[in-house]
Amino acid sequence: MKTIRIGAGAGFAGDRIDPAIDLARDGKLDYLVFECLAERTIALAQLAKRQNRSPGFDPMLRMRMEAVLPLCVANRTRIITNMGAANPEAAARETISVAQSLGLSGIRVAWISGDDVMHLLADHASHDPREHLVSANAYLGIEPIVDCLRGNAHVIITGRVADPSLFLAPMVHEFGWALDDWTHLGQGTAIGHLLECAGQLTGGYFADPGFKNVPDLDRIGFPIAEVSETGEALLSKLDGAGGALTVRNCKEQILYEVQDPSRYLTPDVTADFSTTCFAELGPNRIHVSGARGVERPINLKVSAGFAAGSIAEGQISYAGVGALPRARLARHILESRLGWISPGDLRMDFIGIDSMHGAALSESGREPYEVRLRAAGRFFDESDARRLMHEVESLYVNGPAGGGGVVTSIRENIAMDATFLSRSLVRPTIGIEVAS
Repeated sequence: MKTIRIGAGAGFAGDRIDPAIDLARDGKLDYLVFECLAERTIALAQLAKRQNRSPGFDPMLRMRMEAVLPLCVANRTRIITNMGAANPEAAARETISVAQSLGLSGIRVAWISGDDVMHLLADHASHDPREHLVSANAYLGIEPIVDCLRGNAHVIITGRVADPSLFLAPMVHEFGWALDDWTHLGQGTAIGHLLECAGQLTGGYFADPGFKNVPDLDRIGFPIAEVSETGEALLSKLDGAGGALTVRNCKEQILYEVQDPSRYLTPDVTADFSTTCFAELGPNRIHVSGARGVERPINLKVSAGFAAGSIAEGQISYAGVGALPRARLARHILESRLGWISPGDLRMDFIGIDSMHGAALSESGREPYEVRLRAAGRFFDESDARRLMHEVESLYVNGPAGGGGVVTSIRENIAMDATFLSRSLVRPTIGIEVAS
């Protein structure tokens, strides 16, 4: 029975590179997939591209390609990634440049665009008239990736594609599954969903000392799926790599960011994870089977990003006896002096006390020895944002005793929304360039 080996090279834009290098060298992979594109990531990339602040693709693309491309070429491993972000074509040219600098002639690099649907959503607005649309990207599915694989591309770079589709596409290409073979597409999507966050399947985001211990998390290895043409898979990691791959990890990950396990909507299939079965075949070796699927949704999901002003923040610490009352007094001063800020645009937290779950759930906690007060506000005028930062800094000599460690910052704020478009309106485009 034919099988293919797919490795997860990244679970987000800022992920580590060394586990991917290990997989490219020792994983005996057919495919190495880098999933690097969150909703906010692509909105920020679109905005930076339009403002000529960057080419629009993942800033770690060159570093990653320099690290893994020679190994993947030597081991005949194909790379699939959404590091193209807002500019897959430029990302492909950058990859060609890397290949040529490494003397890797003949490398075929494909790009997929068409997910940018701003022109179709010009009237899409948020609930806040001060915000304006800066990006709209439809979630593409497997079809353009499969076309690139049929075109013998060694590297495929996309923009917005549904995360599991990056992993499902090579299964469809290798096994010849039909685009309406909902059972196999559902099972392949389950495998893709398990792999898409990379280290989360091998113990990252899972570890909880004393309850869920994970060994050697400092050198965690990323997962591999050995997939058969039936759609079943053996999940594993490299021998000697840190982390742990267990049935418990898999059960947590299959439910990660899933609202209804029986109806997980993707551009390729409506997947049903509720019948998924996991079986431990040995240490760090988990067999997965049983997921299903039914017909894919009529419409494509669209991720819309809005420029929503900026977030200014200031923090100050109080320590020792009476730390909390002094921090509360500082908060009272700030609330009095920042009362001109629009309701809902100002937030105050005591970090470590009520910044995560709010004051109501936190009030029964013990009196702390140290408290850090954070004030954050949203602004559409930079001078207003700087007033908040100045007020926090002014607490040094105009507030309670013993304040210290003030830090202030201001950052761009992008708000996200989701909508839908008929898939007939979205037209993917592909291209292939060859390194000389």
